[in-house]
Amino acid sequence: MATMTIRLPDSKHDRLRRLAQSQGVSLNKLVDEWASMALAQFDAETRFRARAQRGNAQHGLALLDKLDRACEHQGTTSRGRKSKG
Repeated sequence: MATMTIRLPDSKHDRLRRLAQSQGVSLNKLVDEWASMALAQFDAETRFRARAQRGNAQHGLALLDKLDRACEHQGTTSRGRKSKG
């Protein structure tokens, strides 16, 4: 396991320490959780961009239209909003 040192203003460090305490975790665990979320987001975006490069825009738009039609049948849109009418 690696050790990482970061420089923060004392006031920010204190606020982060209090945040971790309010969530019942150590400051180390809080930062570890943030790092995991950031890496998961990065990995998802990387996968999405790779798939988008291989994809077909017209086919993707057709699928979204099909999803919208199916959702309209249920009274919502694919974006979770109530459909008009």
